Amino acid sequence: MLGVLEGKVALVTGVSHEGQVGQTVAKTLADKGAALAICARTQSNVEARAKELRQSGARVLSLAANLTDESQVRQLIERAMSEYRKIDILVNLAGGLTRYKPAVEHSLDDWNHELNNNLLSAFLMSRGVFTYMRDGGGGTIINFARAGLSQANMVAYNCAKAGIEALTRTLALEGRDFGIRVNAVAPGLVDTASNISSMKPKDLKRWAKREHIAEAVAFLASDAAAGITGQMIPVTGWGL
Repeated sequence: MLGVLEGKVALVTGVSHEGQVGQTVAKTLADKGAALAICARTQSNVEARAKELRQSGARVLSLAANLTDESQVRQLIERAMSEYRKIDILVNLAGGLTRYKPAVEHSLDDWNHELNNNLLSAFLMSRGVFTYMRDGGGGTIINFARAGLSQANMVAYNCAKAGIEALTRTLALEGRDFGIRVNAVAPGLVDTASNISSMKPKDLKRWAKREHIAEAVAFLASDAAAGITGQMIPVTGWGL
């Protein structure tokens, strides 16, 4: 029986460390039949994840790039196109919260760092694949927003994720005449290795699982979601 993503090519950013969402998303898409191009900033990290995926029988191209650098983004996408001749699915997962402090203590560097890593990277990647998807008859872009924007001490990150929602809806409008669907998954707290290590929760029952996030991505990437675009899909576990 063919997987629901058989014959599709998925480009997934932010596939770096073990125990994180990127690793699980990439494996889930591969298990459902997609060929993969995965990327992270560090070659050794992304190649380690690629090796794991290949051991499971996946076809994987591993790529290292700084996704806030326009020329590196262009080269990454060109390499993926050279390998596969198409990109059907883009998952903009790269980014994350790295500056946690009151707004008045955020430096300009803090602000730029969070917006570049979380918003600029998604814009550059989306813009880069958009023309290929348009010329190829369509595709789907899946961004990562977040559930709720009211937490204190993360002003730059919150603003970046609000920008992701605007980017998602704008690209959905611009892509609808070309068969390009654009949506976002909006997780709450997720049981990643880094979250567990830094927050040391006593109970994970209310947290979303990485597998929940990955299945939401796979659904949005599939033909089953053909009627969905411009939407934020919350995946919060029981932590409503």
